[in-house]
Amino acid sequence: MRQRTIVCPLIEHEGTYLLCKMSSKRGVFPGQWALSGGGMEPGETIEQALLREVREELGEALELTHITPWTFRDDIRVKTFLDGTKEEIYMIYLIFTCQAKNKAVTLNDEFEDYAWVRKEDLPKYDLNEATRITLKQRGLL
Repeated sequence: MRQRTIVCPLIEHEGTYLLCKMSSKRGVFPGQWALSGGGMEPGETIEQALLREVREELGEALELTHITPWTFRDDIRVKTFLDGTKEEIYMIYLIFTCQAKNKAVTLNDEFEDYAWVRKEDLPKYDLNEATRITLKQRGLL
């Protein structure tokens, strides 16, 4: 079984939290709402990986003013690829709390939509299991 270290930002801006709707055709949680983030590449530091993932998935214009390591956890997930193949992966999640200076988001093709959501509205979204666990640990659900 392959192992991946995943960097995951919990991004907040003026009382709202960024959720992204995963592509319905691929990923670990197709079609569900999630936090952004992804796997570290060989040779990257944790901070380099986090900033790269934010740029790749959310665009160059989104500015993070504070990035603080918060927690970690692990689990085993099944990832679906664009060609329909699946792979079981042991994932180690490194989760960061982040403050955004703005709400300027440009999604890549990993996501179908995004929303800046107030705490009281988070339960209204079809959150994937990993995001639900993270938000509960943070006291947001």
